[in-house]
Amino acid sequence: MDYGESSYRRFLSGDKEGLADVMRIYRDGLTLYLTSLVCNISIAEELMEETFVKLYVNKPKFKGKSSFKTWLYSIARFTAVDYIRKHSAVLQTSLEDAEFTVNDDNLEGDIIKNEEKRVLHKAIRKLKPEYEQALYLTYFEDFSNRETANIMKKTEKQVRDLLYNARKNLKAELLKEGFVYEKL
Repeated sequence: MDYGESSYRRFLSGDKEGLADVMRIYRDGLTLYLTSLVCNISIAEELMEETFVKLYVNKPKFKGKSSFKTWLYSIARFTAVDYIRKHSAVLQTSLEDAEFTVNDDNLEGDIIKNEEKRVLHKAIRKLKPEYEQALYLTYFEDFSNRETANIMKKTEKQVRDLLYNARKNLKAELLKEGFVYEKL
């Protein structure tokens, strides 16, 4: 049982701090994931908050059929899909606008890392939404292919194919920018 799951179970038992712990653990990751779906960080933040409001109000039961994180991201995904259905014109805000924190101990190294992250995120944003979503869930959130498939409502083979094509397209996009990312 992971910490998020135990915190949520505490919340269901009446401890309000349990939900606060879940929010602290997952808010940033959920916001970035939702940004990949709605292409707007402000809307993604609202959807992240709405996801937690659903947990607070509806108190859905976690049945343990997947990891707690997978279950939570699925709720967030359904929240985003509902939003997209209701709002046909979604504004776009790039991830470049998101600020990266800089450590004063190694300012030059941090600047280089942040520039690499910026270029990588910019290239990912140019990919098809399904590619972007599969890459984000697998490489940024460390979900397994099975968990990614569960969240995206795909089969594991479809996710493997998406990841293969996404990496291929991402590499091509980065090469266009004159940037070679060693982890591809």
